[in-house]
Amino acid sequence: MKRITQLVAGALTVFASLNAVAAPANMEELRSQAMNPKLTNQQRMDAIRAMYPEDFAEGMPSRKICIWDLVGKTGPIYNAAQDIATRIMELGVQIELEAFTSEAVLTEDLKAGQCDAALMTGLRARSFNKYTGTIDAIGALPSSDHMKLLMRAITQPQNADKMVDGQYVVLGYAPMGAAYIFVNDRSINTLAKAAGKRVAVMDYDLVQADMVAQIGANPVPTSPVSAGAKFNNGIVDVLPAPLVAYNVMELYKGIKDTGGVIDYPFSQLTLQLIGRTDRFHNEIAQLVREDFMDHYHDLEKIVAAQVGEVPDSVWIPIPPEDKAEYEVMMQEARIQLREHGYYDGDMLALERKVRCKFKPDHFECANPVE
Repeated sequence: MKRITQLVAGALTVFASLNAVAAPANMEELRSQAMNPKLTNQQRMDAIRAMYPEDFAEGMPSRKICIWDLVGKTGPIYNAAQDIATRIMELGVQIELEAFTSEAVLTEDLKAGQCDAALMTGLRARSFNKYTGTIDAIGALPSSDHMKLLMRAITQPQNADKMVDGQYVVLGYAPMGAAYIFVNDRSINTLAKAAGKRVAVMDYDLVQADMVAQIGANPVPTSPVSAGAKFNNGIVDVLPAPLVAYNVMELYKGIKDTGGVIDYPFSQLTLQLIGRTDRFHNEIAQLVREDFMDHYHDLEKIVAAQVGEVPDSVWIPIPPEDKAEYEVMMQEARIQLREHGYYDGDMLALERKVRCKFKPDHFECANPVE
């Protein structure tokens, strides 16, 4: 009897050791299936459920996604997020949404675990993932076509590991339109002429204030909520803002007859959905990122609808030689911010490759420094 017990115990030990070796291999195989865009979503979800059965157990609480929208539940961002949430639920993940009008409160609730994921601007997202937070780098993406090509590239499964940073994972990114420079005086049509002027900077981003000070201008800390009012009331002379702000924030009141919008995109802005890795594994996040990409044009149309009509008379043309100067100064700024750890070097390099794809004879393509 003692001999039989020893044999059984030995067999169990061997089985346990074999199982310990097999489990990681099986997990790797399942992960490969989950990350394979050639398989159906159902096949990929079956693999994800096999990897994380506890996440889909009966009675599991729904994931709470917090949505930033300046006007709350009636706003365009929240409405678009409802469509996104519906498609996530089709994957078998229960979702509930909550609207936030304060982006600062939203990000703090994400950090505190009050939100399982949060939709915010790329500027805010940088503190959660520097790689995708660098998409919005100044002058890095001249047009929406550049943005789309970049997003398609980073959505490939081989880039999935870059979407995880500590306890946070990037669930998606969407175009928010280009940012332009609004001025109350049309003579401020170059960076040099901004010297001595009052320039609005985000109150949570000290680097912006440093950059403005370097060109001899006076940074004026502001929040997204108060920025439009400060420009319209003449508290600031220069305001970098998305084009949608012209009508939504009524910036034409600050422009009046003397100002305008410099006809050169300052940056391409994004909205980014940042989740907690303990609530959204990267395999699920990959499916959500691909869904964002599949609906890129739909999201772009929403932005275009919000922009509305901007009169031709508002635009301030920039001579070609001044545009070249802008490009050099923006490149120098990006490199400086990269060296200070503000921008991610890998993303800047990828953005340069995208720009060179569209304009291979540009000076930066023959002698890359980003």
